Amino acid sequence: MFEDFKTAKIDHRPMQVAVGNAHETVISRDDFAASFAEITAWSGYAPTPLYALTDLAKSLNLGDILYKDEGPRFGLGSFKALGGSYAGLRILQRELSKRLGNAVTLVDIRKGVYADDVAKITLASATDGNHGRSLAWGAGRFGAPCQIYIHRDVSEGRAQAMRDLGATVTRVDGDYDASVDDVRRDADANGWFIVSDTSWQGYTQPPTDVMAGYGVMVNEIEQELDTPPSHVFLQGGVGGLAAGVVAGLRQHWGDKAPRVVVVEPELAACLFESAKAGVATNVVIEEETLMAGLSCGEPSPLAWNILRENAQDFLTIPESTVAPAMRLAGRPIGNDPSIIAGESAVAGLAAVIAGASQDDLRAKLGLNEMSRVLLIGSEGATDVEIYEQLMAD
Repeated sequence: MFEDFKTAKIDHRPMQVAVGNAHETVISRDDFAASFAEITAWSGYAPTPLYALTDLAKSLNLGDILYKDEGPRFGLGSFKALGGSYAGLRILQRELSKRLGNAVTLVDIRKGVYADDVAKITLASATDGNHGRSLAWGAGRFGAPCQIYIHRDVSEGRAQAMRDLGATVTRVDGDYDASVDDVRRDADANGWFIVSDTSWQGYTQPPTDVMAGYGVMVNEIEQELDTPPSHVFLQGGVGGLAAGVVAGLRQHWGDKAPRVVVVEPELAACLFESAKAGVATNVVIEEETLMAGLSCGEPSPLAWNILRENAQDFLTIPESTVAPAMRLAGRPIGNDPSIIAGESAVAGLAAVIAGASQDDLRAKLGLNEMSRVLLIGSEGATDVEIYEQLMAD
């Protein structure tokens, strides 16, 4: 049943976590509380489901596997709906307050009180798809123009979804990091405001707001669980998702928070290489991964500050595990729920199946029959054509 995972080459890098309190200082408790109060007031808000994959866990001799399904989030198909749109709104708040000389509230922006002024502020970002869709959706709701830059390998389906939400989409002849460079250049030239989920020198507030937005799903998880999971397997990318989740879990459960395992595609493993080097390290992406949302060669320094103090394990997974993990989610074992999980959503699922199926890795990760593993199913079928291709036997 798990042959694709038993034979998969999984690279593992343990890391001695550094001493510090970045989980309290990079994203504060007030940051999380503010994002939760705002986002839960948006029209269409509803908590996403937390599924127990009990039969899968039994098959792997684990205690339980808990899967937070972000596919239904605001109808946008991914957890990114919580980050880009909220960070964009916070940029509008700061800029309007500066221009008008008085404190502008998020509620008044949302209600259209400053519609004429908002229409003069352009929000921009680079994206693999989901972050840009979130920003385009939020900009449309709040009445701001939106410029989205995508790289050459982003699917046309994902590009059209952003156009349908009102964004102007520019395709760059390069990878994700090239699209980041291009949007930064054009934003400087045109006076646009960048809404990025990665940080760089002098640019930290919007990425902090993005990660604070992700705290909404952590809050929902914590409300459902009486006791902490033993492990949490988190997708890599630039590290924003992992760092936001880790900070929220540590603030809530303290030293009882779950063991953190960061999972990346072997083709885009900037956090894995950072763990090896002990400092944030860039990598060159020579071939694009199926897990489009995780195709990032440069870690966010802000996110890395949290992960280096909290993540104990870093894994890379091969492309061969992606489609089998998607199929296991969609055509589950026993009475487990059927879940529509996109390519990037199953990184943690693929890693825990492989980790539990390979004796050596199982021991290294401390997995046993009592383990309760938390996974973030970060997206649904955000490109239906690609999803159907990968689900085909």
